[in-house]
Amino acid sequence: MKIAVVGCGAVGSYYGGRLARAGQEVHFLLRSDYEIVRRQGVRVRSFQGDFHAQPSCARLPEEIGPSDLVLIGLKTTANDQLRRLLPPLVGPATAVLTLQNGLGNEEQLARLFPSEQILGGLCFVCLNRLAPGLIHHIAHGQIVLGEFRRRPERRTQELASLFGKAAVPCSVTDDLARTHWEKLTWNIPFNGLGVAGAAGYEAATGGRLPANSALGPCLPTEELLAEPRWKKLLHELMLEVIGAARALGFELPETLADEHIERTGAMGAYKASTLLDFEHGLPLELDGLFLEPLRQAREAKVPVPRLTALCRLLEAMEGARRATGERSASQLLG
Repeated sequence: MKIAVVGCGAVGSYYGGRLARAGQEVHFLLRSDYEIVRRQGVRVRSFQGDFHAQPSCARLPEEIGPSDLVLIGLKTTANDQLRRLLPPLVGPATAVLTLQNGLGNEEQLARLFPSEQILGGLCFVCLNRLAPGLIHHIAHGQIVLGEFRRRPERRTQELASLFGKAAVPCSVTDDLARTHWEKLTWNIPFNGLGVAGAAGYEAATGGRLPANSALGPCLPTEELLAEPRWKKLLHELMLEVIGAARALGFELPETLADEHIERTGAMGAYKASTLLDFEHGLPLELDGLFLEPLRQAREAKVPVPRLTALCRLLEAMEGARRATGERSASQLLG
């Protein structure tokens, strides 16, 4: 299978590397990392065993051409580039699979291509990009795959099998939208509070942390779980997200919050993707991860006071950074 990977950061490089190592014809679309990855390939330090892969590399999508599968690992803040990058890669039979976080990504793709070509993949994995072509795989790795606004088809199962043969556990969901909300239940509290720190706690609860608490911003998961007050707020935010999902017709159990917290405890001092973006001065993925879920919760008339306060604070923090200048979204293309 000919596979094009657009957005070769941690997610794109890891999964694209796995597929290349399994013998698929994998092409990475690169910019700043081009020379290093072309010479050295992709190196992954993994808790499951280190590995190396050598995908083909291109600077322009026209150099790759129409592919059987396009994997999108771009940060959502670079989605304005999709209209330029994807058409040379997508033919009438191409499957377009976004591995991006948050809501609205499949809808954006469906404005460019027929909706029956669009799939979404939810990556339950702990990854960090240490350097160009160097990825640290810390824990987990599963993909949950689904069709956009359709039930699974034969193609869906075939793609899941493709990932499985590349040592990537992959299951198929019959409701991609519900699965997005399941992942938001983790993403919103850990990404949001990891960036906002003590200011996020105070905004969401109206209280103050004791002086000896982790203050942040920039708190990894381990520090968020170590302080009982943080852990309580994480749980409350998760329940708000679950309540919004239920009001929208997605039956998520409240026990999902406890499951997320238990699994996260095994990750150690993991820095969520939004926290890494914040530390590196990159634009934050506010729209899909925070603002669109908030909009849908409000539309469903569900009270989400903690989520509302967190979103306001993150918008203010991002606005302050933009006022002092930041890196362009175009630099996210790797």
